[in-house]
Amino acid sequence: MSEFKTIGVVVKTDSQQAPSVGCRLLDDLRSRGLPTRLDRDSAALLQGQTSSLSIADLGQHCDLVIVMGGDGTLLHAGRALAASGVPLLGVNLGRLGFMVDIAPQDISDSLSRILDGAYRVEERLILEARDAAGEHPAQIAINDVVVRHQRYVRMLDFSTYADGTFISQHRADGIIVSTPTGSTAYALSSGGPMMHPSLDAMALVPISPHTLSDRPLMLPASTELTVDIANDPDNPALFTCDGQKDSHLPPGGKLVIRRSALSMRLVHPTDYDYFGILRSKLHWGRNRNDA
Repeated sequence: MSEFKTIGVVVKTDSQQAPSVGCRLLDDLRSRGLPTRLDRDSAALLQGQTSSLSIADLGQHCDLVIVMGGDGTLLHAGRALAASGVPLLGVNLGRLGFMVDIAPQDISDSLSRILDGAYRVEERLILEARDAAGEHPAQIAINDVVVRHQRYVRMLDFSTYADGTFISQHRADGIIVSTPTGSTAYALSSGGPMMHPSLDAMALVPISPHTLSDRPLMLPASTELTVDIANDPDNPALFTCDGQKDSHLPPGGKLVIRRSALSMRLVHPTDYDYFGILRSKLHWGRNRNDA
């Protein structure tokens, strides 16, 4: 008998596949006698009815939340549900889908095995970012924290410190502080290393640094990192977590980034293959004849 008694469902409402795949999912869950709870937007799309639940509310009512969309949808749900600790299962209705690893055509078989107990749970590191002056509430990031100049075409002057120890001065378009989960996102396109999700680490990745020797650096996840913005009137910065809302940092401001007490719990089928996902998404090992 499944340990998941009530299932939450979150769908990417602007996906063309969402209505058909979502309704099939709900039919599968009903056939097993499992109650479901949907957030407001998903209920309106799949059931033509209203719901009083936000995504965050699902964590208080469900043992498992199935997220149907792309990595962006999972990031949004993951941040909203992190405080509840409820595990998430991702179904890929997007493009790349590094975290949403179940294909729509496999959902019935994969879900049946998972509900029968054949699954594994993976803990993903979450970062917390707060400005030292307390101007903004602390924010969490599953992928990355990005610091850059408020005027995107300008370079930013800043310094970095690890547990109070000076690392370096930087002049760059900005810096990405990435979790292992985020290492295949913005950080990768900026030359950062790919990190296995099980690593307890963060990566500092300068964005288009002025000095070519300013290279990415990996630190233990236990590090308290400080990004110190140079006190120059023409050097206002902003930071954003997972590409969501921008928050301003004035010249002379400091951003403190550390491991969050929260984590994201992902449910995978037992045959989940991280390296297989990398091969598929990044086209490793292919030659021209494979195209």
